[in-house]
Amino acid sequence: MIPILVALASGYLAGALPWGLWLGLWWKGVDVRTVGSKNLGATNVYRSLGPAVGIPVLILDIAKGTLPTWLVPLSPLAAGFPGGPEWCRLAVGLAAVLGHVFTVFAGFKGGKGVATTVGVLLALSPPAFGVFMVVFVATVAITRFISLGSILGSLAFATTLALVAPGGLQSPTFGFGAVIALVVILRHHENIGRLLKGEERRFAFKGGSK
Repeated sequence: MIPILVALASGYLAGALPWGLWLGLWWKGVDVRTVGSKNLGATNVYRSLGPAVGIPVLILDIAKGTLPTWLVPLSPLAAGFPGGPEWCRLAVGLAAVLGHVFTVFAGFKGGKGVATTVGVLLALSPPAFGVFMVVFVATVAITRFISLGSILGSLAFATTLALVAPGGLQSPTFGFGAVIALVVILRHHENIGRLLKGEERRFAFKGGSK
């Protein structure tokens, strides 16, 4: 039982590190929870504080998903995990995403989990990660909606896992992908409402947004 709790705690605590909050305060003296969308994710940090803070936050948010998902299953903790390294990898990855979304370091109110999910995907399934990135980048390039790219990318990831994961729809890895997609969609419910109303804010590659 102890190895399981330690593995899950490692994933959660890594994911819970609120880099958007910390770097905003350290570099700009700004609490990102008070500006823009008031979200701790990299998109709000980029829009509100600029690329000098937003890009490092994006990299760190991705890393806090990749590193625990990759490293913890390689440790002795995986030996005591029910189902072995695969189930350990999935559980730690999910814990990292939930850590970002419900961070203990910021009143359990974090980001939407997209960047950390990207990091988990990279560690979990390179083919599914590649599909996710293609769909995400293409959607954002065409529509300039980060939220829509995130939603469609997460759905594409789950669909790809159904095709490439051993066991297909019966695979624990596919189940993980489906849960991740659901979490991303639920966390974007306000964005979905704005998209339907035509009020969602577009991402600006240069200059302002409209």
